[in-house]
Amino acid sequence: MATLTALDFLSAKSPPEIPSVVACFGEDDFLRRLARDRLRETLLADGEDFSSRRVTGKDAELATVLDDLRTVSLFGSDRTLVQLDDADEFVSKHRGQLEKYLEKPSNAGVLILEVRAWPKNTRLYKALDKTGLQIDCAAPKPAKLRSWLNKWSSARHGAKLDGAAAELLLEIIGPELGLLDQELAKLAAFAAEEARITAQMVKELVGGWRAKTTWEMLDAALGGEAREALSQLDRLLAAGEHPVALLGPIGFTLRRFAAAARNIDRTQAQRKRITVRDALAQAGIKPFVLAKSEQQLRQIGPKRAGKLDRWLLEADLALKGASRLAPRFVLERLVCNLSKAASDR
Repeated sequence: MATLTALDFLSAKSPPEIPSVVACFGEDDFLRRLARDRLRETLLADGEDFSSRRVTGKDAELATVLDDLRTVSLFGSDRTLVQLDDADEFVSKHRGQLEKYLEKPSNAGVLILEVRAWPKNTRLYKALDKTGLQIDCAAPKPAKLRSWLNKWSSARHGAKLDGAAAELLLEIIGPELGLLDQELAKLAAFAAEEARITAQMVKELVGGWRAKTTWEMLDAALGGEAREALSQLDRLLAAGEHPVALLGPIGFTLRRFAAAARNIDRTQAQRKRITVRDALAQAGIKPFVLAKSEQQLRQIGPKRAGKLDRWLLEADLALKGASRLAPRFVLERLVCNLSKAASDR
């Protein structure tokens, strides 16, 4: 069969033929849920559950799963659906048996494995790529995400999303599809009969005081004022702001600072000269904030500027489950790393 991205699978007018084994894998919970829902809609007539069994991977018994896959309900669809949620542990425990099952799967049932990790170098991945369906639910690249936002807003929420509004929404929220969908629903309801979402609406409804406070927090951190930045961060978290959503605008700015620092290093290695302001402009910093951004990058300094990409990656992975550190501590550490005073200490 094939391996598809979740967006390609979801946007297809008619889904591909569903084989006997399907894997929905990747870190984005929202995409995995959408992919599972579409699979169920395709396989189950009128949403009936006579032919469906859903269980978490840690509670599933292999023998029972295989028996269910070989059994057809008298009252349901032609094929039995067995869905294993959080099946990473189940796959690790029964990898050999699953590889053997793939050699001759039952035509009476469909097994959906919902997993986070699905390494491409395993025999199970390679076998399923040939005979089953694999849906990659990793967060899409920014360019593809902008296109998805426009289509999703029209199809799911009935409102056209302006290009500038999409850019601003991504800048504020970041590449978190679940949070983006929640904000689109709110914006579409506000747009009402006009059915058009503008950048101004995003500023008013999505930004508000939280967006303002987020930028104030970042400005304080980049200015070396760790105490003020941590105070603003505390206000945002106390108001219920999602830590991943806060990392979005922080990363938006810091990635440009990191690009400017690389540009400076590359130019100097060629024994040429470039001003900090020109490097920032080439990295995408807007003209009206160049003076402030130059001061901020000088405050960070070349040594810490070279670590910005690594710090962002570490924070992103930690907030998405790769660390046992509390989300508050992850953000506080990043804020303090930006402060010269914290660096000196």
